[in-house]
Amino acid sequence: MFENFVIKIVLLFDIVAVIFFIGLNGTYIFMNILAFFNIKNYVSELKAVDLNRIFRSSFYLPVTVISPAHNEEATVVSSAKSLLQLKYPEFEVIVVNDGSTDNTLAELIKAFNLKETPRTYAKKINCQEIKRIYTSPDYAELVVIDKENGGKADSLNAAINVSKYPLFCTLDADSILERDSLLYITRPFTEDPRVVAVGGIVRIGNSCDIREGEVYEVSVPPSNLARFQIIEYLRAFLFGRVGWSILNSLLVISGAFGSYKKSVVIAAGGYRTDTIGEDMELVVRLHQFMREQKQPYRINFIPDPVCWTEVPEDFATLGKQRSRWQQGLKESIFFHIKMLANPFFGVVGTFAMPFFFVFELFGPFVEFFGYFTFAFSLYFGIVDYLFAFYFFLASLVLGVVLSVGSLVLEELSFRRYPHLRDLIVLFFYAFLENFGYRQLHAWWRLKGLKNSFFGGGGWGDMKRKGL
Repeated sequence: MFENFVIKIVLLFDIVAVIFFIGLNGTYIFMNILAFFNIKNYVSELKAVDLNRIFRSSFYLPVTVISPAHNEEATVVSSAKSLLQLKYPEFEVIVVNDGSTDNTLAELIKAFNLKETPRTYAKKINCQEIKRIYTSPDYAELVVIDKENGGKADSLNAAINVSKYPLFCTLDADSILERDSLLYITRPFTEDPRVVAVGGIVRIGNSCDIREGEVYEVSVPPSNLARFQIIEYLRAFLFGRVGWSILNSLLVISGAFGSYKKSVVIAAGGYRTDTIGEDMELVVRLHQFMREQKQPYRINFIPDPVCWTEVPEDFATLGKQRSRWQQGLKESIFFHIKMLANPFFGVVGTFAMPFFFVFELFGPFVEFFGYFTFAFSLYFGIVDYLFAFYFFLASLVLGVVLSVGSLVLEELSFRRYPHLRDLIVLFFYAFLENFGYRQLHAWWRLKGLKNSFFGGGGWGDMKRKGL
């Protein structure tokens, strides 16, 4: 009796896993088709646009670039200098010293000859106490905020309060913007007044030739983990986020690089400080806020190569990062659970939120335990060997096709990897990721899911070598 019960449970889980597989990959294929034609059209259109001419005219919006810094004494000066070299007609750079216990502030004061200034501002969003504000007589665009420690989200809120321009752009401390990044990321705001947020593509800069904040040559790093992440990032950004953007259902703008209309973010309450995934939570809240205000809006994604970031090259750091992302996903969805399957919120509520709830949030549970139940089913003859073989083959082929498709689109559209050997290596890793890395990734996300419901996890220490 008990054995029959176990067999029924295992068989039920196998059926759920197959349905899950069809739903997940069917959605991915649909998104890929949308993204492919959109990116090709976008690239063709961009070739006919002279961004420099547009922004030499009066049709641009000034922007504030925000860079939070906590204990970044080794890199904060070079990071600030690279931001000050961005190509844009009118912008400011706000570096936020978030209660650093090292010499972050001292290094900034020394390098830029900072002077304390009585700059006035309205505290429209709650944040920790701002102790001092500095400006530089040598760099008119630079502002440095010295504040009590409150975390990244709190630092962003403080900078939004102090900023003077209608748009703001956020940047991670371990990321580098290409010189014309602001030209690309602000273009949608000038072309469509409905746009309230724009996400930029994030690429992996490990082992690239980067000097004084400028990428001279792109190359594939020797690290296996970094190579797997190149495939992962291309697939997620070029296909996933482009597809969701077309449907105006983009739920994630990477904290590494995103731009927002300041007035709307302030009206929505700024960044939440009680979540790990403040970037995704804000985007989901903007969807909810604009829908409830019954205001037309767009949240877009730009597929241009604009931001380079450093990714972890050791298992411990990468595992913590992916677990943390999963926790942030859970918090963002549950904070806005009223949107789930709610037609009032349009495609976001009826398609995007259910997809992320079922496939992204609980997907690691189905995927990871699906391996065990399928093995159990094969051993006890519950599942036919031929069916298992075809299912495995379909899973492998679809995984490779989706990954290789992103590489092909990258080569046809942006061609950021100039050497044939780099492309050959990446094609090989697009195949190899299905044997070990994908399963390990599911395990890390499963840990993050467990932590989000039962506690544990958190930020942890992120090792960085520096770009």
